[in-house]
Amino acid sequence: MKSEKLIPLAAAALLAATGGAHAATAERSSAGPLRSGTDVEAVTLRNAAGVSARIIAYGATLQSLVAPDAKGRKADIVLGHDTAAEYEATQDYFGVTVGRFANRIAKGRFTLDGTVYQLPLNNGANTLHGGGNGFDRQLWKVESVTSGPKASVVLSLTSPDGASGYPGEVKTTVTYSLDERGSLTIAFTATTSKPTIINMTNHALFNVAGHCAREGAMHQRLTMPASRYTPVDDTLIPTGELRAVRGTVFDFTRGRVLGAGLRDGTDAQIRIGRGYDHNWVLDKGQTATPQLAARVLDPASGRVLEVLSTEPGLQMYTGNFLDGSNIGKGGCVYRMGDGFVLEPQKFPDAPNRPEFGSARLDPGQTYRHTMVLRVSTAK
Repeated sequence: MKSEKLIPLAAAALLAATGGAHAATAERSSAGPLRSGTDVEAVTLRNAAGVSARIIAYGATLQSLVAPDAKGRKADIVLGHDTAAEYEATQDYFGVTVGRFANRIAKGRFTLDGTVYQLPLNNGANTLHGGGNGFDRQLWKVESVTSGPKASVVLSLTSPDGASGYPGEVKTTVTYSLDERGSLTIAFTATTSKPTIINMTNHALFNVAGHCAREGAMHQRLTMPASRYTPVDDTLIPTGELRAVRGTVFDFTRGRVLGAGLRDGTDAQIRIGRGYDHNWVLDKGQTATPQLAARVLDPASGRVLEVLSTEPGLQMYTGNFLDGSNIGKGGCVYRMGDGFVLEPQKFPDAPNRPEFGSARLDPGQTYRHTMVLRVSTAK
């Protein structure tokens, strides 16, 4: 692949203009009311380089992420809705915080210390993203809003013992922080009153060309440092195999256009997922600090998105079930291939597969997952 020079979005001129400090701001506003009449708070984080992120308290949701391209033209690169009411009306997971357990659990069932727990089935025979009334359907509390070298908002939620069948009262926070160089850090924490399972992430659907770009997103080039992935059965539950990507359409180790393998019906896994809807095993594994999980380049704009994470897996989903019935921001019609998910997380169905690593959280422990969305341009 041709080498590219990454240009930080906060250039030297920015630092000169701002004195190198307090370039990022946080501003409160409203995302409108829910059906109950409760108003939903929104917080917009901005830096002086033209990057901004808007977070709404319903679902602790990343509603927008605006970034300049190589010519300074700005675009919102995440799919979503204009108001909190629209997120409440359609559970499409656009930009939301998902939990208690992101991704799928086979038959909605897991065992801890000899006790079997049954969760709601909201994805055929399985549980997806918490069971249908998970963290994405809750109104989070805005704990603090801060401007400075990093602008940030901290949101909190208490999930009662037994909520959606999960054991333990779980107290969780999500912190969004934007720095002067174009990195939006999303930090998740959780504690519990009883042994439970936790797997949190953000479910943004990206289109690096812009959320309503007429050409869609499948022409963009993805690089992923993952030499294996987890194949799935016909209900999208991992089989337990860790399969090498080499020689398959799942190989993004050297970079490839997203759409190049999307319609390859000779691969049974593509047929099952109607495209990509799989977990990749990141070569870095679990890490103490965020490391690169994926890099996406939009060749036309030169805009680059990098996803970093401390977690060992990355779920990619190519919007296979977007069918034009879901109307997004500004009245945009979202269709198959108009966006893609890059969700760093623990492996799907990990509570039922010890070989996938533990998703267990015990009292006295703190669950932590830190991911970074870093925007820049390529020259």
